[in-house]
Amino acid sequence: MTIAFPRLDATTLHARLKGAEEIALLDVREEGIFGERHILAASNAPLSRLERIVPPLVPRRATPIVLVDDDETLAERAARVLARAGYGDVAILAGGVPGWAAAGFELFAGVYVPSKAFGEFVEIGYATPHIDPHDFEARRKAGEDIVLLDSRPFDEYSWITIPGAIDCPGGELVLRVRESVPSDDTLVVVNCGGRTRSIIGAQVLIDAGLPNKVVSLKNGTQGWHLAGLDVERGASTVAPLPSVPAHDWAREAATRLAGRYGVPTIDAATLATFEAEQAETTLYRFDVRDPAEYRAGHRPGFLSATGGQLVQATDTFIAVRRARIVLADDDGVRARTAAAWLARMGFDQVFVLDEAAPFGVPEVGNAPEAVIGLAEIAAEEIVPAELALLLERAEAVVVDLGSTRHYRAGHIPGAWFAIRSRLAEDAARLPSAPFYVLASPDGVIARLAAAEFAQATGAPVKLLAGGTQAWQAAGLPLETQPERLASPPVDVLLKAFERRDKREDAMREYLQWELDLVEQVRRDGTIQFRL
Repeated sequence: MTIAFPRLDATTLHARLKGAEEIALLDVREEGIFGERHILAASNAPLSRLERIVPPLVPRRATPIVLVDDDETLAERAARVLARAGYGDVAILAGGVPGWAAAGFELFAGVYVPSKAFGEFVEIGYATPHIDPHDFEARRKAGEDIVLLDSRPFDEYSWITIPGAIDCPGGELVLRVRESVPSDDTLVVVNCGGRTRSIIGAQVLIDAGLPNKVVSLKNGTQGWHLAGLDVERGASTVAPLPSVPAHDWAREAATRLAGRYGVPTIDAATLATFEAEQAETTLYRFDVRDPAEYRAGHRPGFLSATGGQLVQATDTFIAVRRARIVLADDDGVRARTAAAWLARMGFDQVFVLDEAAPFGVPEVGNAPEAVIGLAEIAAEEIVPAELALLLERAEAVVVDLGSTRHYRAGHIPGAWFAIRSRLAEDAARLPSAPFYVLASPDGVIARLAAAEFAQATGAPVKLLAGGTQAWQAAGLPLETQPERLASPPVDVLLKAFERRDKREDAMREYLQWELDLVEQVRRDGTIQFRL
């Protein structure tokens, strides 16, 4: 029986996005296409990874969901997947993104746009001070007492940063800053790759009452590069954990922040009530500590979402508007700091779980992943050593269904890149083979794609057990060149530093894009920040 999914016109959707009821708007196009133009309130949930993305992004199956694409085709396919999984209130935006534009509403480029725009509103609303790269470098060379804190996660920091920077992710700043700064007279400079986390990082330290002068580095690492200054790769200096006095200061500062922005602390009984009401009201539960701390032991039911990234890329964690959000940590500092930001971003039901609230046995490791339909898929697997022998004899072709970013970082020799949602269009570009072996980083997307690939090619299909990660663990080589692209690389939106040409032009365009978001968000009207 074919389900007829209702169509929602753009005007009705715009009104519902501004309303008081729960709604999730999911754009099911690939990230590279989404990043060209999309609706501000949409979370990107590409059809190629839909089964993996949606369960944590929309945890309540009765949540009203509206799907959007360019022409309703991908949205229709996505709707069928969600309906089979038990999502019972799924609609499609009539006319897709072009229909939204035709109705006179705003479309946005880029990714993480609500968070990026929020950073610009913060700088304007609070007059967050900044320092120019050349001024900063001149003062540092003159011997001034300065500490530079890079507010990004370690992998981004280590990939490319400013010489002398100490890694202190945004969610850790209030916790670790006092241990990183030698005196109250030290100038504290916060940077990131561009603007957002520099501004948010500097402002949270100012809001926390740090006695030092605090500024953001204007335009971050990109601005530094455009100023003709050298960047560093492979840096490894991390801000230390706080001593007892520094920790006491951080706890007091975070408590003041949460109180100032009206964030309540709840006990175990209130959390239990929220959990009992999950069928009626969407509940997000996030542990905002460092991922290593989370894996060492966390409260059952809480997902890992470091505080800095939760603020930086909110739409990748929270898709349901008007949902309840509960943040937890082990001492209240990071949860209260992140919650104060979410409250100012316009989330009106943000809570901090009392760090002393009792719970049962901690869960260890990453939270178990719920992937729609994965357990029901039966497919023949092949182990890495067996695949290596087949490739030596040219008896199979590997198709890599991971992201372009993963593929370019290293793929199985001879592997072709393809995007799962485009297999019907792109499979004809693959070379003929006795059979194909599907791979992805951990094998999940490859398994989800097995039946679709067989249908698109009419050829036998096997899966690489454990994916490319298992291939590497077996000590087998990867290659980065040549690239064999069956699908165009539209599945990711490359950062400026990842660009292979016109990198500096891309940086200038990106930085100007961030500045221009303020007026565009005001025109859109579906998101209201509360500074």
